[in-house]
Amino acid sequence: MTSRSDVHLQVRDLVVQRGGLNVLEIDALDIPRELVTVVIGPNGSGKSTLLGALQLVLHPARGTLTLDGEPMDADPVRTRRRMSASFQEALLLSMSVRANVELPLRIRGVDRRRRRELAEHWLERFGIGALAARHARQLSGGEAQRVSLARAFASQPEVMLLDEPFAGVDAPTRESLIEDFAEILSETRPTTILVTHDRDEALRLGDHAALLIEGGLRQTGKPTEVFDRPADRAVAEFVGTENVWAGRRSESGVYQAAGVRLASTAKAVALGAPALLCVRPERIVLSREEDSSANQIRATVRAVRPRGPVVRSELASGRLRLIAEAPWAAWDELGLSVGDEVIARISPADVHVIEDAD
Repeated sequence: MTSRSDVHLQVRDLVVQRGGLNVLEIDALDIPRELVTVVIGPNGSGKSTLLGALQLVLHPARGTLTLDGEPMDADPVRTRRRMSASFQEALLLSMSVRANVELPLRIRGVDRRRRRELAEHWLERFGIGALAARHARQLSGGEAQRVSLARAFASQPEVMLLDEPFAGVDAPTRESLIEDFAEILSETRPTTILVTHDRDEALRLGDHAALLIEGGLRQTGKPTEVFDRPADRAVAEFVGTENVWAGRRSESGVYQAAGVRLASTAKAVALGAPALLCVRPERIVLSREEDSSANQIRATVRAVRPRGPVVRSELASGRLRLIAEAPWAAWDELGLSVGDEVIARISPADVHVIEDAD
């Protein structure tokens, strides 16, 4: 549990409206100091609205936002000067790269020599020092995003607000940019709120996660906990837990789902109570032969679909439908084709159980 002294920003009883309708409602959210909080959720879930409220550019219908225990709107200018932001669109002005990075420092009254030192340091740190004199309009998308991030870090903020900063660049550029960004974050350790829709990005960069759906905060915790232990069906569907089976607890640690018995080490629901059994596709291990481990399901391969570094297979065992993912090397070693029989193994620790309130 996060102690009070480790909480940098607090959100309490927050309601933001648009057109008279509530588009964001958060009862309580704590942002830990010097860590990365990833804000995830589907489009329209309120992620950017939350950032807008924290930037003090959106005015809540009600609620309290505090920074180090003090109301953020008590002195908006001072609060904003403790923060920096970067967005999916770099939002650079029509001037040189160096001038763009220096601009927030100039607004804050930093002298010219110090502005130049900070700008050049952060441009070098993001690998674009050679572009300092180039006009912003001459930059590629990846270069522009590096300038935007250099500008955000140059003011040495306590709090960083980032809205999908890597979404608008191509995959190789994105990978390089995230690698540099992660290294810089580990060195500087600002309190960071990062909006992202990308699971790998959230797991790689996040220390803490907050998941929004339809304007409400549905789950918080470590990113691995949110992705592997979803709180309800809606969360499970968003985080990619594609195997969600309706079942009932039949005995201690054992559930029945579509005629299949599944053991689970998760906290049990009441005997006979309805439950949702959730298993991520990558947690299903495929084999040609049975062994002595629990949760072995004999199934038939119904479809095979390559997806980047993995192969997705759709399996059927009676009324139970499964989706499994395996690395290419493992799939090639199995030599499976549509119509073949296979053993799907699921560790009891990977069967997450949700009480089915529906």
